[in-house]
Amino acid sequence: MRIQNVGQVIFAAVMAGLGVMSLMTGHFAPIFDGVPKALPGREALVYVCALITLACGAGLLWKRAAAPAARVLFAYLLVWMLLIKVRFILFDPLTEVNYESTGETAVSVAAAWVLYALLANDWDRQKLGLATGDKGVRNARVLFGLALIAFGLSHFAYLDNTASLVPGWLPWHAGWAYFTGTAYLAAGVAIIIGVYARLATTLTAAQMGLFGLLVWLPRLGAAHFGDEIWGEFILTCTLTSGAWVVADSYRGVAWLASGKAARP
Repeated sequence: MRIQNVGQVIFAAVMAGLGVMSLMTGHFAPIFDGVPKALPGREALVYVCALITLACGAGLLWKRAAAPAARVLFAYLLVWMLLIKVRFILFDPLTEVNYESTGETAVSVAAAWVLYALLANDWDRQKLGLATGDKGVRNARVLFGLALIAFGLSHFAYLDNTASLVPGWLPWHAGWAYFTGTAYLAAGVAIIIGVYARLATTLTAAQMGLFGLLVWLPRLGAAHFGDEIWGEFILTCTLTSGAWVVADSYRGVAWLASGKAARP
């Protein structure tokens, strides 16, 4: 078993970093928000989740532990998304931010799924065929594409909030909000149907990274660690690393491939 690519290393480091941050602060990392405050044992759950994330992130960096680490991380993130995030959609399906929040976790689920599908052993491939191998990678990409559609719709649903985040030195703030929202929608559709999917995923990762550099990074100097600005910056780093893993899964695929040529 070997380390697949640079994206895996970055994603692993981010996951481990989220675990360390939770252990230091005693709070859930940004992608794990939404836990009811009245939940019994909530404080203990913070540390359990932190240890799982830290251990899995570190395991992904060690080739002998990468496969089981990817398996555990995928299962953990998937269960978290279904139990914590999806419930908001079920309770309030007409509020777009619930889809955006679920999509934020879905990006990490998709990245962990890609790694699990690529690193799965023979037992996994025999028992969990839909989650491993080429089928698993394809399903993970579809989940990632759906998350991007949720992000794009959020840009339009909350246009004023999105435009307010555009750096002051850039003109036409609303225009940038429309552009980035449309880019997410187009990329999501392209990935799901397999048309120019590698290009769409790579450009999405770049857009996420630029958002962190241009929007959140300049604001960190005036922020206190643990406040909303830091949380958004860390969340953007997590999304970017997850997108990078999905983009790396297209290696060997032509940039402008479409249909079956764009699939594993």
